[in-house]
Amino acid sequence: MFKESLFNRIEKKTNIKKETILSLANKLKQNNLKDEKSIREIIQEISHLTGKEVSKEKENKIIEAIQNNEVPNNIDKMF
Repeated sequence: MFKESLFNRIEKKTNIKKETILSLANKLKQNNLKDEKSIREIIQEISHLTGKEVSKEKENKIIEAIQNNEVPNNIDKMF
């Protein structure tokens, strides 16, 4: 029930379907999140899906945070 609630909140906020989210999550699992190129590709895909532009500066900050393990473990706290 919690998972559906989370997906519903994400879909409501972003207009991205659950299936797309799960597909992206699967892609994240398969990629090396220490590899800058992989991270950039994922950021650009999310940017495209959400229709929100990510500046190079922000992209670099996101990559640095991921590579330094500075991303919250509890995704629910992000919403």
